[in-house]
Amino acid sequence: MLKYIGKRLLQLIPVLIGITFLSFAMMRLAGGDAVTYMYENAGSVVSQEVIDQTKKEYGLDQPFLVQYGRWLAGMVTGDMGTSYVSGQKVYDTFMEKLPATILLTVSSMIVTMLTAIPLGIFSAIRHNRWSDYLIRFLSFIGNSAPNFFAALILMYVFSVKFGWLPVITSENIAASLVLPTLTLAIAMAAKYIRQIRAAVLEELNKDYVVGARARGVRGSVIIWKNVLRASMLTIVTLMALSVGSLLGGTTIVESIFMWDGVGKMAVDAITMRDYPVVQAYVAWMAVIYVAVNLITDIVYHYLDPRVRLGGEQG
Repeated sequence: MLKYIGKRLLQLIPVLIGITFLSFAMMRLAGGDAVTYMYENAGSVVSQEVIDQTKKEYGLDQPFLVQYGRWLAGMVTGDMGTSYVSGQKVYDTFMEKLPATILLTVSSMIVTMLTAIPLGIFSAIRHNRWSDYLIRFLSFIGNSAPNFFAALILMYVFSVKFGWLPVITSENIAASLVLPTLTLAIAMAAKYIRQIRAAVLEELNKDYVVGARARGVRGSVIIWKNVLRASMLTIVTLMALSVGSLLGGTTIVESIFMWDGVGKMAVDAITMRDYPVVQAYVAWMAVIYVAVNLITDIVYHYLDPRVRLGGEQG
């Protein structure tokens, strides 16, 4: 297992180089000038000489490969660079925004799991009955509704209509967290319910379940001790995909609710051509997905003996 982990960590190096290189190139090809935008955004009118001097200070007058090489060398030594817009260290800005994204990730995953697992199991148990059809219909609606649409509906109902919750993030973090959490949880829970239902139905039709029922084992014991454990691979896979996406920052939801996380930071940086911030965000996304996939594989190894046996035979 340690050898496998080391191999996967080594694979992160070419992945990071490839992803950051492509994003670095695409930001330049997208057009626009970070320095000019910075001065325009500040309402300053400066001469071309001042703009050229600022570009020189930031190294933007250098060839593309030189700029990328300098940035990559800085990343290796822990220096993410300096924001062209704010003038602050990118690392400090990133670490300032990250806790908000982690908080939103944890809250939305908790709500999703508490909703999806019971409903998915219940829908499978009540297969082809009215309650099953109702849950499947609602999950289909939840899965089809885009995040921005769900966010607008929730804002209208809970903020505009009843005035229970703030429209955008306020000093009351607990109240501000509710709407973005529900927005993310609706789509994720809808997807999870259908997947969990399918996994549980597959397990319920297997011989060990039929045999347990024939021996008089209670249905609740079969579900929670056997079927749920066997379905954990599906649940872990879904969680891994969602956690990776959430930790990367849900740009739409964070922007709508003005949630000050890394997703909103990335949108603002792209808009203002703040290359160092964008590059730090891209590198973070790459690391997160590789790390989450690695953790998922390790969890597979301990949850399913077939994975261990397959690895040993290989």
